[in-house]
Amino acid sequence: MTNKPVTIEDLRSLIAGVLEADPQEVTDHAHFADELGIDSLLMLEISTRVENTYDVPENTVAVSGATTLAALHALLTSKTACGPSAGPVIRPRPLPDPAVRLFLLHHAGGSHLLYRGWTEHFPEDWELCLLEAPGRGQSPLLPLIDNCDQLVDYFHTAIAPLLDRPFGFFGHSMGALVAYQLTRRLLERGPLPAWLGVSAFGAPQASPGATQPHLMADDALRGWLRSAGASPPQLLDDDDVWRAFAPVFRSDFKLVDTWAPPLAPEPLLPVPLTAFGGRHDKVIDAARLLAWQALTTHFGGLDTYEGDHFYLLSHQQRLAGDVTAAMRAAVA
Repeated sequence: MTNKPVTIEDLRSLIAGVLEADPQEVTDHAHFADELGIDSLLMLEISTRVENTYDVPENTVAVSGATTLAALHALLTSKTACGPSAGPVIRPRPLPDPAVRLFLLHHAGGSHLLYRGWTEHFPEDWELCLLEAPGRGQSPLLPLIDNCDQLVDYFHTAIAPLLDRPFGFFGHSMGALVAYQLTRRLLERGPLPAWLGVSAFGAPQASPGATQPHLMADDALRGWLRSAGASPPQLLDDDDVWRAFAPVFRSDFKLVDTWAPPLAPEPLLPVPLTAFGGRHDKVIDAARLLAWQALTTHFGGLDTYEGDHFYLLSHQQRLAGDVTAAMRAAVA
């Protein structure tokens, strides 16, 4: 089988191309025959294209009995789970000798797709490395990790060979906590990142917040996410999509809710740190973001943008420019 990465979005586009339909019509759990109207001839065409694209043996798709996009994606991913395309590090533009590596960490319930399209906004000699927690995206069959230290272990093992040049971390929401803890891990073992960017996540506190999303009933969790703007609406408005993502949300929120700072104060991070946030974020306010300055020897300030918890989706180019400037200042 080819080492070509298997992404659900590529499969969605492939099927939509056969149907001459809008990709949004091909939802993850729509049944091919009943909801998408795919007859046996169209299914044969889809099977042939999938098998040719991903170099799987003839009739693999037909024999599998996969009847939804999600099932088809899981099938193909399972056949590459031991190959180089699986794993937590996705490099959209691999470089043989990058000047800088920037590691990007996603939010709770998310995947590396949060940073889709970011590469084009960064210097050509920078390599972006998108870190993806297991149980989603390119590794949907791996067990979810609901413990922060264990996820840090998982990422640290994966990125250790890539820390041979100046590098930085940028994490959004849950990703900010994991990036902070990963930096703490490297404080013990080295090498240290040149810069740390934390987005839409308040500085860790000695006591957890009152809200514990991972303990909420299903409807309450869905409602809280919607009212807080803490998840893209398309994940909450479709029952089938929600059923697929709910376990990921609960696992990730448990990771955040159950993490606690050490009782003894930790030494300040000797790493430049910049905070980022949306001006209308209902989850994290400016005071929580500014509190990061108490955890570092060099606080680069708070950069705010018009928008809510997912402000970054509307400000890719500007945010990339600000991150580039902060990183360059740190390595100068």
